[in-house]
Amino acid sequence: MQNSHSHLQNSQRETAARHLVKRVPTGNPDETVASVLERLPGNVFDYADTVYVVDEINTLIGMIPMPRLLAAAPHQYLHDILRKPFPAVHTGADQETVASLAIVNGIAAVPVVDGQQRLLGVVPPQALLEVLRHEHVEDLHRFAGIRHYNLQARTAIEASPIRRARDRLPWLLVGLAGSVLATYIMAQFESALQSQMAIAFFVPGLVYMADAIGTQTEAITVRGLSLSRGPVGALIAGELRTGIIIGLALGGLTFPAVWLIFDNFQLALAVSLALLVAGSAATTIGFLFPWILSRLGKDPAFGSGPLATVVQDVLSLIVYFFIISLIVQ
Repeated sequence: MQNSHSHLQNSQRETAARHLVKRVPTGNPDETVASVLERLPGNVFDYADTVYVVDEINTLIGMIPMPRLLAAAPHQYLHDILRKPFPAVHTGADQETVASLAIVNGIAAVPVVDGQQRLLGVVPPQALLEVLRHEHVEDLHRFAGIRHYNLQARTAIEASPIRRARDRLPWLLVGLAGSVLATYIMAQFESALQSQMAIAFFVPGLVYMADAIGTQTEAITVRGLSLSRGPVGALIAGELRTGIIIGLALGGLTFPAVWLIFDNFQLALAVSLALLVAGSAATTIGFLFPWILSRLGKDPAFGSGPLATVVQDVLSLIVYFFIISLIVQ
């Protein structure tokens, strides 16, 4: 029972309910600006940069930023100057969703309502900043493949060495399995490597570039999934085109350099084509891993780090040696 209670407390800490403050200025839609301004002095508010317009049963109708209220004529009614539609969340909304909603809508605080749209309070600016910082740190940990079992695990750097190793090892074991697979792939091309040792020179650089491109895409995707409202098909197509452009640029720069240094046109062409294909694939993988996990209701940050790196490394090697087998004699 204690574990269930602890889990409930932890889940509440990740939602809008944790950051809710209740004392905010409100007004009736049929009230005048002058009437509201007369009532404000002498009251103590947790957040007072916005006046929230509610009806007789406290249903949230709209919101008026304080600068807009002060700029309005005293005789104007609130229903004439309120902002509608307006963003609002329920108490169970994930805290990262709340922060993203504030950014997308350009508001400093997010109103919180119940199931009947009655105003309960707001998530204030300070809380939103805290959430953004917390989520940023958490994403960085997950990019590195560090698991978190509870809130205290976020201070991973202060944990004991055994705890740190336990948090980091699971995804690194996946990476170890991937490295075994990569070694197996290279072993299949032993004859090609023996005939032209120069083929092996480009493996580290190719793998690094694919990882770097994928990591950039993952970082953009993890944060962008919560902010972007574009259709997924268009986002995937955009990342694929981006990868092709990056691959063309890198391949175009690599081709003359390899040809000049090694005096081997076929090798230069193979390396350049491998960069093109691997770069295009890396952006797609970097987008798809977080997106699939997001669709499954998991944290998209888990789709990056060691797991995506393994896939990109293995795929880059397969692409490279396949092209080598077709072009280089």
